[in-house]
Amino acid sequence: MSYKLKALAGIGVAALLSGHSAAQGVVTQRNLSLGMAKTIAEATLAACKAKGYATAAAVVDRAGQVLVILRDEQATAQTADMARRKAFTARMFRTTTLEFQKRTAEPAYAAQRDVADILALGGGVPIQIGNEIIGGVGSSGSSQEQDDACAKAGVAKVAEQLK
Repeated sequence: MSYKLKALAGIGVAALLSGHSAAQGVVTQRNLSLGMAKTIAEATLAACKAKGYATAAAVVDRAGQVLVILRDEQATAQTADMARRKAFTARMFRTTTLEFQKRTAEPAYAAQRDVADILALGGGVPIQIGNEIIGGVGSSGSSQEQDDACAKAGVAKVAEQLK
């Protein structure tokens, strides 16, 4: 092996080792409880039902994994999957799906809509404590604006616990 190649290999190993040691330790995270997720989903459904809509609500955790999906018995089958995708989108992009929809209408950001399970329709809202996003809620089955309002009502139900 040439001197230059050995030097590059040594630098690479040193970089890997120094990066590895910096990554060790304990990570503390705040997470949604199942109880809180159920409360958010139920309040989301109730807000839409009060307006006369049969909808579905989904809540995902900080990793985008489903904690709860509820579908009104009168809601159509696709609403549950759409609610899940809206919740996932809100969590992963850390914004409401109405805002995501507006932002990705620009050609520079349009490709973000092509990511698996993303849905650029209103009705998804991030769940956060301060600036930390710990989940997302999605509502589907009414208009985009109404779904957004219902999802926000779901989060508002637990707002005191998110402080």
